[in-house]
Amino acid sequence: GGVGYGVADENAPITLNYTSGTTGRPKGVLYGHRGAYLNSLGEVFHNGFTGATRYLWTLPMFHCNGWCTTWAVTAAGGTHVCLRAVRADEIWRAFDEQGITHLCGAPAVCSIIVDGPEAHPLEHTIRITTAGAPPAPSIIERLESAGFDIVHVYGLTEVFGPITICEPQEQWRELSPRERAQQMSRQGVAMIQAESARVVDDSLEDVPADGTTVGEVVLRGNNVMIGYYKDVPATRKAFEGGWFHTGDLGVMHPNNYIQLRDRAKDIIISGGENISSIEVEQALYSHPDVADVAVVGVAHEKWGERPVAHVVRVNGSTVTEDDLRDHVRNQLSGFKVPDSVVFSDELPRTATGKVRKNLLRD
Repeated sequence: GGVGYGVADENAPITLNYTSGTTGRPKGVLYGHRGAYLNSLGEVFHNGFTGATRYLWTLPMFHCNGWCTTWAVTAAGGTHVCLRAVRADEIWRAFDEQGITHLCGAPAVCSIIVDGPEAHPLEHTIRITTAGAPPAPSIIERLESAGFDIVHVYGLTEVFGPITICEPQEQWRELSPRERAQQMSRQGVAMIQAESARVVDDSLEDVPADGTTVGEVVLRGNNVMIGYYKDVPATRKAFEGGWFHTGDLGVMHPNNYIQLRDRAKDIIISGGENISSIEVEQALYSHPDVADVAVVGVAHEKWGERPVAHVVRVNGSTVTEDDLRDHVRNQLSGFKVPDSVVFSDELPRTATGKVRKNLLRD
């Protein structure tokens, strides 16, 4: 730039963001200018932001700088429409009166929207980008039937928010709504600004793309953080072997779409067999009386760990523990059925909407 204008070093820090700390103490993540503008441009491209965009803020702006959407919508010259709180009535009012075209939200926010008493068929398509936790196919199906266009992305605070996208394929249109939703619940392929995501074993070798062999998702490229703030050991450990280790376990499908199985710390190991808490949660979510759910591993003297489900019922529901355990048994192997179901009014969540599984385990 000219004198006194611009950024002298595009790799210099632009912001400091904190992780949501679902598995431990939050860490400060340093973002560089280059990663921020590349991630923003990637979002402009994948979301189709233009000057006519009217973006509704249901996502906290402090979370990965609003997944960098604060910059992306501004770059495109779109309009930001802000809310004071994530409430179904306010969101639907904005849909009806503000001509909203786009919004982002965790699956929990998507549920609030489709479950709201104000919910009705949309007059015009609204594009909703979901991430933060793997969305249950049942939620994707309900959003689609309500008229939303769904984009599923995956990322972490350490990679400026989204880095992969489940790019819908033409041939998915021929699938049943349930099968299409299953495809769309996968985390997908690298966004345009990102290098390809890999799923690797302990020696950083790619696992076979068979959709069943589990490995760790590792990432690299311009839109990976500079490092953890004032934490050299954690930074060094995160970048072992020259790739950023996400701590997320997943599989690579034959079509090169990745699918998360779990956070490494949330996988439940029972009698030597791995149980994906996400898989059990999605089985429970597919029951119409389940409003919110989290599955955690609880110590067991014979099996090592056993799954326990924490469930919030839909208003007025009297669904029982046995009903829900039978529902899971119809879909998954017997050893994955939760030993017990604990009902409560709400699940403990971080400020960014993630379930605090450490509290549930305690």
